[in-house]
Amino acid sequence: MQYTANDHTFVICAYKQSSYLEECIVSLENQSVKSKIILATSTPNEYISQLCEKHGIEIFINNGIKGIGGDWNFAYDCAETPLVTIAHQDDTYLEDYLKVILEALNKAKDPIMGFCHYAELRDGEKVYKNRNLKIKKLMLSPLKVNSSARFFKRLVIAYGNPICCPAVTYVRDKVGASPFTNDFGSNIDWQQWERLSNIKGSFAYTDAQQMCHRVHDESTTSDLINDNSRTKEDYEMLLHFHSKPVAKLLIKTYSKSQDSNNL
Repeated sequence: MQYTANDHTFVICAYKQSSYLEECIVSLENQSVKSKIILATSTPNEYISQLCEKHGIEIFINNGIKGIGGDWNFAYDCAETPLVTIAHQDDTYLEDYLKVILEALNKAKDPIMGFCHYAELRDGEKVYKNRNLKIKKLMLSPLKVNSSARFFKRLVIAYGNPICCPAVTYVRDKVGASPFTNDFGSNIDWQQWERLSNIKGSFAYTDAQQMCHRVHDESTTSDLINDNSRTKEDYEMLLHFHSKPVAKLLIKTYSKSQDSNNL
């Protein structure tokens, strides 16, 4: 199947009143290849409503299961197209994001998801190179060799999570409905990659940095790091790939990478 922009939906997952939300919306409107944009929220408010009215975006309100997993599932399920990207309200997308993702998906054999490498937004500035980004790019490099073999799909996530979740576009027929669990606060994305690595098909990856993940003190990830929940979840994920002694050794090194989330 050859995917086009008509097969794709951006679903913005919005929460409370993020001062970055409109910047995210504009980055999606400015895509060189246009597709549908909708917004999902479990915290409806006038701020979100006004922005959606201004930009002509349909709002979907989650009155069901809350939490990150519940919110992501609701947002994901709101899309009716074969492809869906869950856009996080604080992040932005470069103008060729969707163009590049569609190209990657159409080149891949039986893709499960398509995703790109990413840059960071720190204090409003785009950062394309730092130690953390270089390490993650290196971790993902095996997919350039083989993106469909189970061994390679699991290798790239066996020592940490180098995949930036808002950079991912899901193939709904492969991923299924309501794919996320609600038992993690931070690593529901890594947990998802681990599940999908066991499915037949490709992780369609491009190393083009076509989206920007914002790093700031108010993010959920920063909160989880500060109360040590992230380290516990990281250890649990490493146990999917390694013995307990190896996982304990790895977590000592891996937990240091959390410092990169601090400004």
